[in-house]
Amino acid sequence: MLTRQEDIHLLKETLTFWNQLTHAQQDMLIESAASGSYEKGTILHSADYECIGTLIVKSGSLRVYILSEDGREITLYRINEGEVCVLSASCVLQSITFDVYIDVVSDCDLIQLCSKAFASIIEGNVYAEAFTYRLTTERFSNVMWAMQQILFMSFDKRLAIFLLDEAASLHSDEIKLTHEQIARLMGSAREVVTRMLKYFSSEGYVELSRGTVKITDKNRLKSLI
Repeated sequence: MLTRQEDIHLLKETLTFWNQLTHAQQDMLIESAASGSYEKGTILHSADYECIGTLIVKSGSLRVYILSEDGREITLYRINEGEVCVLSASCVLQSITFDVYIDVVSDCDLIQLCSKAFASIIEGNVYAEAFTYRLTTERFSNVMWAMQQILFMSFDKRLAIFLLDEAASLHSDEIKLTHEQIARLMGSAREVVTRMLKYFSSEGYVELSRGTVKITDKNRLKSLI
């Protein structure tokens, strides 16, 4: 149950259909929800886990990805502060027929909505149903963008987009990720990432140090896109 007023306020602000719920439905959501803190690297959801319900990110960020048959991770999109993750509630959305994985990119605080309670509200409230499927549609737009990059973009362009997106998300030109971590996030091989980063470094786009990539010429990096 949510007891902190700031959590209840975030719930009301994030769920735009809140005022269309009955008082009983509002109480059910508050009483069945929970808040928690998770460290970077925590796996929140996988094919072997029980449905964890809908997630609201209070702080930090999450990564949603799929696994190929050979175990390669393909990042679909990120979920940042103030955003909602509905694919974690695949047990609620009957149209979701594939397995997604969710892990914690940076230490985060979450509000977790009970899947049973949320499913009950979706079934009985057209505004809640529309909200959920609108979010799902928006996320599939992100998924299609990720697939487009993997299938049709050259790797130098993909890496440039990744570095610029990370810098924008972190509000810093220093990206503290190893080559192995970048490869995992991009669904590529470490050797491919290392080779391209060395090329970027030789061209003056970035500076490389242990566990860090620093963007030194953002305009030239953007010119690759």
